Amino acid sequence: MLNHHGDRMSPADDTKRSSDRESSPKSKGRNRERRPPRGPGLLWYMLVGLAISLLIASFVRAPTSDEIPYSELVRLVKQGAPEQNPDAAIELERTEMKTTLRVRYSNLRDIVIRPTEIVGKVDREILAPEDRKKGVETVSFRTARLGLNNDDNALLNLFLDNGFTNVRGGEPPSFWEEYGPQLLLLGLFVVVLFFLMRRVGGPGSAMAFGRSRGRMYAQEEIGVTFDDVAGVDEAVEEVREIVEFLKKPEKYQALGGRIPKGVLLVGPPGTGKTLLAKAIAGEAGVPFFSLSGSDFVEMFVGVGAARVRDMFQQAQQQAPCIVFIDELDALGKMRAPSVVSGQDEREQTLNALLVEMDGFSSNSGVIVIAATNRPETLDPALLRPGRFDRHILVDRPDIRGREAILKVHAKEVKLDPSVDLAKVAAMTPGFVGADLSNLINEAALLAARNNKEAVGMEELTEAIERVIAGLEKRKRVIGEEEKRRLAYHESGHALLAMCLPNTDPVHKVSIIPRGLQALGYTMQRPEGDRYLWTKAELESNIKVLLAGTVAEEMNCDDISTGAANDLDRATEIARRMVTEFGMSRLGPIVYRRASDTADGFPGFQTPLFSETTAREIDEEIRRIIRTALDDVRTILKKRAATLKAIAERLIEKEVIDQDELREIIDETTPGPTIVPGTEAAEPRSTTTDRQITRDDSEQLDAAEEENADRSETGEASENPPDQDARKLGE
Repeated sequence: MLNHHGDRMSPADDTKRSSDRESSPKSKGRNRERRPPRGPGLLWYMLVGLAISLLIASFVRAPTSDEIPYSELVRLVKQGAPEQNPDAAIELERTEMKTTLRVRYSNLRDIVIRPTEIVGKVDREILAPEDRKKGVETVSFRTARLGLNNDDNALLNLFLDNGFTNVRGGEPPSFWEEYGPQLLLLGLFVVVLFFLMRRVGGPGSAMAFGRSRGRMYAQEEIGVTFDDVAGVDEAVEEVREIVEFLKKPEKYQALGGRIPKGVLLVGPPGTGKTLLAKAIAGEAGVPFFSLSGSDFVEMFVGVGAARVRDMFQQAQQQAPCIVFIDELDALGKMRAPSVVSGQDEREQTLNALLVEMDGFSSNSGVIVIAATNRPETLDPALLRPGRFDRHILVDRPDIRGREAILKVHAKEVKLDPSVDLAKVAAMTPGFVGADLSNLINEAALLAARNNKEAVGMEELTEAIERVIAGLEKRKRVIGEEEKRRLAYHESGHALLAMCLPNTDPVHKVSIIPRGLQALGYTMQRPEGDRYLWTKAELESNIKVLLAGTVAEEMNCDDISTGAANDLDRATEIARRMVTEFGMSRLGPIVYRRASDTADGFPGFQTPLFSETTAREIDEEIRRIIRTALDDVRTILKKRAATLKAIAERLIEKEVIDQDELREIIDETTPGPTIVPGTEAAEPRSTTTDRQITRDDSEQLDAAEEENADRSETGEASENPPDQDARKLGE
């Protein structure tokens, strides 16, 4: 039990810490998911670069030779070969880089006549403009053959008649020389498009609208067996039948039996539901499909239903196998009434799941395992036999289960020989597997921070307080007046917890801020797991909650906002005592509110009792709180010296442990002192400090009944019931 200044955890709330991690550590190299394809490597960069190069070469050809018109080439040829007429030349105008050049061509040689063009070498000299002059340079030229002059013999005779003897005929380009680059470019585009469509069509991509996002784990990737699952022995025994069916289905089929189609794992977060499902697949040696209920939801209409159908199709292809759906409540919430039309897509997805679970036979080898921590929100049609036949509770572990889980997690850290895991398990009631895993990890980090060679009890104790209350904030500056108020507030909680029976022993009292809002806390630890609470225990816890406020009122002349959460929790306990537990003068009746509409869908809550009964409920809650306040005032007045001593020691040391707290109480209280319900005396239903006799109790009851009768007849009471109670308390 932990009592924050402004945030107290009470037993009636049954509020426990939880987390979303599993109950057992993952072994090294286990549970690896299939990795998505890696990014483009060197080969992809080469292919993309080649494609870009070919594209540029096809559409942006750089001029590698000078174009000479056919008529100008004939004029140059008719001037004679260079050997006969060295001065033979022509002058042309050409445009390069948006600049008009005056060019002189001469010394025509190395002529090749091709079917569609004439190529060769020629000397070029730029005459104008001045800034582009480079002198004489040798360049290649190209001349397209005209349609009327395609006679090779006549063209050859033209060159020979003018003295050109070095003239050759060229072969036409082959098919691959002419069309090869274009075909290669087209092929590259097809290959790139093929791989691109495969990548975008995978699970989780924007193009895979109707494909299931479930990830399949092969047997070697699961690596989890029942030996890795600790603290949930009853749940493990329940699912062993499923393993036997997957291993030896003929054993059940021969007798006409059928294995459940679906198994629903129900329990708080962090208790090991996912780990248990993986252990089933690991023991059975079958593939394991894992996905979340939210994976079926998409922005497009009809996608969820298509993914459900695709998931079951893939599962039947891999049968026998296990399909695990985590957070089933995201997919299988109760369907809305017909008047509500905003959830059609989600309902279609749920309908598809219902149909698919009815569609495959019980002997198909496909078993659906789902997990949720909100079974009350699931649709009844999903929970009926034939779909999820078996519901298995994966609850919080008891003290033996916590010890087993701690042993599993402790294998990964180096523990000091003095560590007692059984004691640690007793100090962590309500912890789930994920909390215990976090506890061991926090202790290991603290030991490493303190340069220790092994994790000891000191680190484990500090880790428990970190997990429960949060990080300690010693550097936060708190004024002296606020520090004094905090000391009296926490001293009131601690003193009442020590003096009253039926309360958990106090382990530590601190006024050092922790976490987000706790300025101080009183830590109470039960000595065992609790499943039931008696009326006396609930009354004692209400008094412990109210003690901080009364201590402030008596010693600081006023109360503060730090007790807001204490009052809230005390009122909630009193309300549940009256309306749910039958622990009040209204009798053993449950006053609950209607929360269902005619269609079975949660709607507005309406009370099932009259306004008069509601008024009586409120008055009974006030009576319980008022009586508790009177008792607390009586005890704190009687032990004012002890309260002051505890507060002064807190102001001085900021932290007091259990032994020091007992020492202070023994020194400042004459006669019998501590009456904790688990040590010095047997639990009792009334406090020894208040010393109210049976006659006083009967007198108080009579006074309240008399005032009630007077209120019904319109007469005013001379002393209200709270004043009568206060007089008796004094």
